[in-house]
Amino acid sequence: MTIALHSVGFGLVTASIIALAAVGLTLQFGVTNYINFAYGDFMTLGAYLTWTLDSAFNLPIWLSLALAAVLTSVAALVVSQVLLEPFARRHKQLLFILIVTFALSLILSNAILAIWGGDYHEYNVGLETPLSIGPLLLTPQDLGIILLAALSMLGVHLLLTRTNVGKAMRAISDDKNLASVTGIATEQIVALVWIISGLLAGLSGGVLALDVVSFDPNLGVRFLFVIFAAVILGGIGRPYGAMLGALVIGLAVEVSVVVIPAAYKLDVAFVILVVVLLLRPQGLLAVAGKA
Repeated sequence: MTIALHSVGFGLVTASIIALAAVGLTLQFGVTNYINFAYGDFMTLGAYLTWTLDSAFNLPIWLSLALAAVLTSVAALVVSQVLLEPFARRHKQLLFILIVTFALSLILSNAILAIWGGDYHEYNVGLETPLSIGPLLLTPQDLGIILLAALSMLGVHLLLTRTNVGKAMRAISDDKNLASVTGIATEQIVALVWIISGLLAGLSGGVLALDVVSFDPNLGVRFLFVIFAAVILGGIGRPYGAMLGALVIGLAVEVSVVVIPAAYKLDVAFVILVVVLLLRPQGLLAVAGKA
């Protein structure tokens, strides 16, 4: 029972990381209508930028995470405006843009490999003493990850529900052409979504590397199908669904170690993904409309 309760705490940390990544990915899909298969590489970029700021410049880890996320969002914006969005406007076939994102993934992964090498890296943070919080056992670092995710999810909620930009994003998600006709500056809103998506990718990659301790250039790619599982479980293009999917996947992955070897815990996400695709491919929260 003690192991199971501790696993719930670890599950909350994993769910927080997945939520950061899944919400960014589903927001991007909601306004562009295509999946970015290079998303995992943007996460890896965020992790390596965080490591550089932490190790080379000796910045505090949380400041390094924030600055790296901003730099990742700039990279995502540049790539989207120079490559992805112009290509998507010229070629409407979904298959073509998916191939482009695959190619972008290869380019980014090899660029990361060329710059930082293939060795494992880890942040310059010390070991922390776990704290007993009720039945849970969490380090201050774990609590920081959970708090960061909670604040980020609150920010996304307020953006979508309390601002004109959020309403415009939801309108574009429902019908981009109609939104353009009604006077919404669709290109500017899409660019803003790429910034937010890149920011969340950078944050999620950074805290993922912090959580796993040591990481290599395959960090984000290995974790990508877990993110897809959360996005599909909640309903593709639905931010709140991504949050719910992240919670379910995160808890399921970590609690599963009670009955299966820890080496196979990420496979639980794949099993859930297959079951959802077979039984409810539209996701748990999917209704008419996406956002």
